[in-house]
Amino acid sequence: MFADFDLLIMHQLSVTSLLVCLWLVERCHGNSSLGNSLNDLHTQFGVSLYQTLAETENNSNLIVSPASVSLCLGLLQLGARGNTLAQLEGTLGYDVNDARVQDILSRPQGDLGNSSEGVRLQLANALFVQSGVKLLPEFIQHALGWGNSSLLSVNFSNPNHTHSRLQQWARYQSKADDHLQTREEQLQSSEAQEESSGGDSLLHIALLSTVVFHGAWQKQFLFTETQNLPFTLSDGSTVKVPMMYQSTEVNFGHFRLPSEQEYTVLELPYLDRSLRLLVALPGDRKTPLSQLEKQLTARAVGLWDTGLRRTKMDIFMPRFKMQSRFNLKPVLQSLGISDVFSPSAADFRGISDGEGLFVSEAFHEARIEVTEEGTKAASATAMVLLKRSRSAVFKADRPFLFILRQINTGSLLFIGRVLNPAEMS
Repeated sequence: MFADFDLLIMHQLSVTSLLVCLWLVERCHGNSSLGNSLNDLHTQFGVSLYQTLAETENNSNLIVSPASVSLCLGLLQLGARGNTLAQLEGTLGYDVNDARVQDILSRPQGDLGNSSEGVRLQLANALFVQSGVKLLPEFIQHALGWGNSSLLSVNFSNPNHTHSRLQQWARYQSKADDHLQTREEQLQSSEAQEESSGGDSLLHIALLSTVVFHGAWQKQFLFTETQNLPFTLSDGSTVKVPMMYQSTEVNFGHFRLPSEQEYTVLELPYLDRSLRLLVALPGDRKTPLSQLEKQLTARAVGLWDTGLRRTKMDIFMPRFKMQSRFNLKPVLQSLGISDVFSPSAADFRGISDGEGLFVSEAFHEARIEVTEEGTKAASATAMVLLKRSRSAVFKADRPFLFILRQINTGSLLFIGRVLNPAEMS
């Protein structure tokens, strides 16, 4: 009898264990599916953001960090309500007030500030809030745990001082590594300023995001094989630029636009193997890069992962070094986020009990620099005759598009284009 009782208990425990395991699998699968969906939405937002910028910055090199901008908008979303929240949710595709979304988004963002030998990726966001505004404790708690974010106070009644403080913060974030203020210290500094400032009849918020990337390739380009080669510009003229070279195995693929025009994609991983640069180049030299830009979709970028094949290639790439600064206000308005900028329509009751908060400014700054090891110390006159080989050739000697993604999450950290390497600052 006792043996039967023991068997019954064991059976019940087995069934219970099985149900718990199934629940855990379902939960993990659900989180995985949600994570994949969020990555797709991030990619779609990044492509839309880039395409909007490309239309206004049509004759220049371009780089933007969708990950940084969406993180900043997520910070706003934490305090938005009503139609303001609906517009942010409609553009991003998700609501950060959902605990599951917060849990997933916090994982990759927590890694963005980490550095390893040869690779530095530093992302920072800030909300500058009008002096005198008492922020809700719940918003402060969520905001300080939201990526590398800061809450700071500024007196918008003094525009010159405000602009100077915004620039000072951006410069400080882009140069700092181990000497960054803690978010708590920044908030205490803000609160002290709130008590000493007079405030403003119109209560403002300024939104600022910065991101800096320096990367070394997993397989270095040798500076001894870099030489000045022609780069064909959009108007057909050419300029001589330092062109890096290496012969190696890479992931490479051929793809087609909806218009049936071909383009190729090359993947180059970085040193710490967590990031990769995807370079997209129109297949026909006569096809302008704008054709690829206009027809690019999130689905197409997603297909690159499965459409690339290991290939031995001769690779020619110009050095990357560029910086872009944008006023995000008109860009975000064109993407459907308008209420946040309206003193009468903005609803940020989740930030402060008092009404009247609205976003008066929104800026974004992105920088990227990728060179072959030792390039800065190399002689500019060094010329190398490259040996001919039977390998396939990828030669980025005309305008191309690039995307920097995290390998494990698929997060789109940067998207940009190179129209003229000689103009990079």
